[in-house]
Amino acid sequence: MIDSPSPLAQFQQLLRQPDDQIDLARAALLIAKGRDAGVDVDRYLSEIEFIAATLGRRLPAELGVTQRIGALNQFLFREMGFGPNQENYYDPRNSFLSDVLDRRKGIPITLSMLYIEVGRRVGLPLRGVSFPGHFLVKCRVDQGVIVLDAFAGGISLTMADLQKRLREVRGGEVSRAIIAGLLVAAEKREILARMLRNLKTIYLQGEESEAALSMVEWLMAIHPDSADELRDRGLLYQRMECFRAALADLERYLALQPGADDIDDVYARVIELRQSTARLN
Repeated sequence: MIDSPSPLAQFQQLLRQPDDQIDLARAALLIAKGRDAGVDVDRYLSEIEFIAATLGRRLPAELGVTQRIGALNQFLFREMGFGPNQENYYDPRNSFLSDVLDRRKGIPITLSMLYIEVGRRVGLPLRGVSFPGHFLVKCRVDQGVIVLDAFAGGISLTMADLQKRLREVRGGEVSRAIIAGLLVAAEKREILARMLRNLKTIYLQGEESEAALSMVEWLMAIHPDSADELRDRGLLYQRMECFRAALADLERYLALQPGADDIDDVYARVIELRQSTARLN
């Protein structure tokens, strides 16, 4: 009997495809399965298909894009009850698509992901936007671009709304040109990476080192040459007293980033780890 590939191995296989051919929902569900082996990826994909098919049967073929967006908002957020988990925003379950489908609660990136996946199946050319502080969705129409917030029930955001949001996050200048530059469609790899970084941060803050380490491994499947993830993995290995693995990662980080701002701290850790590994011999 041949064992099936692990969720991470299946995820890596998906990432070998061109970005526009990556099955975003499947990739997100594989991340959930990596956390919980009981997640049935195909069942959840069928649920997304069912949601979209149910909505699609209601939509006349001649319905325009803005009317389809309105119908999607009505169906997904009002009838089905998907919405923001504002009470427990940092609950890691909000970042796993399977849990979002089960509980009908999520955060901007997972609600946007569901919104995109259902919308695409009913003829809406939706794309994700990695806007600072709050993931958004955009849709191209004849008159330009509509920017939507799935976390707020799919409302349309004006330029003034976007400028206000950016000012709250970053401060400083928030010209129309700066906003336009931030509305570039996010690649699917980057959507997945942003979701994983959210989870890594939550687990680090909760001092759940093994869970955080798992998120780093998934992130490195997307960005295998990321020096920052290599450093973070080394720091987690050190916290978990895996000294040899920590030393290898942090020495590699020093070689890749000799001018990094944190170079003194990392070098001090490397010296400490060399002493620790010497005592193991």
